Amino acid sequence: MMNRRLVPLLPALLLAACAAPEKAPPAAEAPQPAPVAKAPAAAKPARPGPIPVRPLNVKTECSFRDETGYNGALKLDVAEAKVQAFEAKVNIPKRGACRFNLKDFRQTKELPAIELSQARGRCIVRVWEQGERVTVAFQQCEKMCSGNSYSYLWPILNDRSKGSCA
Repeated sequence: MMNRRLVPLLPALLLAACAAPEKAPPAAEAPQPAPVAKAPAAAKPARPGPIPVRPLNVKTECSFRDETGYNGALKLDVAEAKVQAFEAKVNIPKRGACRFNLKDFRQTKELPAIELSQARGRCIVRVWEQGERVTVAFQQCEKMCSGNSYSYLWPILNDRSKGSCA
């Protein structure tokens, strides 16, 4: 027999069991998180601008050495895009050395970059400015170097504002 207390609840329970479950409301789009503000980027060093098309004027005598022992020296004197003096020596540890002297070259270009061509060979030395830097780069200069040092020869960069080379 049923408990007398449950009898009055029986109709309510039967009605609840027959009722259809309520449909869930349509899912609202999840709120998008607010965009995270990026921290301001650290000031980037200014990139050198375009290479100016004007006669180069530079006079420097500098030397450099890095932590591996790679070292060298540069003497360069250019007035109105005409090379007056040029000597470069680069020593590459365990590889050899490269040596360049103006007497072995003739100037073949002045603008936009200076070009020195080896009088009796294929070596070409190019000199140009970009911002405060003057770059001295070497192409096909294997015979100006001992051992296999040419494979490790990098351009020489002169920072005119500091008077230093790297």
